[in-house]
Amino acid sequence: MREFLIIGSKAKTDKFSLNDLPGAGRIDILCRCVSSAFFLSHDIRRDVNVYLLLLGPPDPPKVIKIVGREVKYMPPDERGIAGLIRKALEVKADESWKKSSPGIYVAKKGLEELLDETASDVYYLREDGEDVRDFETKDGLFVLGDHKGVPRELEEIILSKAKKIIGIPTKSLMAEHCITILHYELDRKQLNS
Repeated sequence: MREFLIIGSKAKTDKFSLNDLPGAGRIDILCRCVSSAFFLSHDIRRDVNVYLLLLGPPDPPKVIKIVGREVKYMPPDERGIAGLIRKALEVKADESWKKSSPGIYVAKKGLEELLDETASDVYYLREDGEDVRDFETKDGLFVLGDHKGVPRELEEIILSKAKKIIGIPTKSLMAEHCITILHYELDRKQLNS
């Protein structure tokens, strides 16, 4: 199973306007990450899960979990994905996962609790990490930040749990591009093994 955790440092944790996704704490970035993680040409990756850790006002932290093998009716565009996130945020969240629509869940969890609950090895995607082409796994939980990066206190938690820090040795890239490149490199490894 390939999993992604994207940390939305300012992403709203309550209902937001679909007409202003950047103004909702850059929910637009998270939506593009979801699209990059799941969508193929005329298909969806069923072997992928995505976690969105929302840290913005008014009620942080909240996590949206999207399960590839269960999700239905998810469009590939930002606004459509944002609508599903907004619907999940309307559910009264607590520590346990609550289903908002097929394959989409919400819970009130922090980063450490979320990392402890996943069964995958944790890999931190950061600019100064080991080149993804030298990286020897095909699966795991890949953690990355939004346009602000990962807050220092959360980075310490990630580093304490991460098996390895990996990176894409180019210029600084947008999170959704990192996901696409990571899929490409890991898919190539899978084909060659």
